[in-house]
Amino acid sequence: MNFKLKAGAIMIVVLFLAAVFAPFIAPAEPSTSNWHIRLSPPELSLSSETGLLGTDHLGRDVFSRLLHGARLSIGISLATLFVSLTLGLALGLLAGYFGGVCDSAVMFVVEVLLAFPGMILALAIVSVAGGGAFSAIAAISLASWIGYARLVRGMTMSLKERDFVKAARISGTGDFGILARHILPNVLNPVIIYSATTVSVIMAQLAGLSFLGLGAQPPTAEWGVMLSDARGYIATAPWLTIAPSAALVFMITGFNLFGEGLAQYIGEEK
Repeated sequence: MNFKLKAGAIMIVVLFLAAVFAPFIAPAEPSTSNWHIRLSPPELSLSSETGLLGTDHLGRDVFSRLLHGARLSIGISLATLFVSLTLGLALGLLAGYFGGVCDSAVMFVVEVLLAFPGMILALAIVSVAGGGAFSAIAAISLASWIGYARLVRGMTMSLKERDFVKAARISGTGDFGILARHILPNVLNPVIIYSATTVSVIMAQLAGLSFLGLGAQPPTAEWGVMLSDARGYIATAPWLTIAPSAALVFMITGFNLFGEGLAQYIGEEK
């Protein structure tokens, strides 16, 4: 196992453990305000009332909000990844295998959506649908499935001409049986690699939507929301910006390393 894969896996495990055990690790409730210690700087003491990472403009513990924010940030990102992957995989398989009208319809939609940058498209969708976590998931998913569909379509068009698929067809296996048993298993590895390398982009886009007020909404403990709340205090309370920014960089770096390492590992195995 190469270094990138190991390092990325360790960073992802750390994030997941922090998210899962946040209620037990966090020293305070993420939404509990304490006005007499508002904007208190970090203190490296477990017994400190102001916490390891200080407090925000409402006196809420930044460390507690960071831990609980990991749950929401990771959860929303994985939900978005699942929706976009499922949609792109299904449409890519159908378009690549059946061709004709099905392929033309799918590729027409893909070409129309490709005319807009992914983030601009997501902003347009979520602006129409209204703010909130579910709107953000829908918006990013509709902007992200295109890559999966194009990848799977191309591979399916190649695989359906292979001898083992022709033999399955001659033996009487139906179209959906061929898709499920012969084509899908052969496209999964590239799709998994692509997913691992693009999940960090999804996370950054979701944090951006929350920062703009179009994703998760205050007082929710989410890293994009925390950055949005900290905008007016960059000069007087820089820790409010540093903590969620560092968490996002750590998370995105972890998934990027894991994706690159996984691609290298699978390439070496072949």
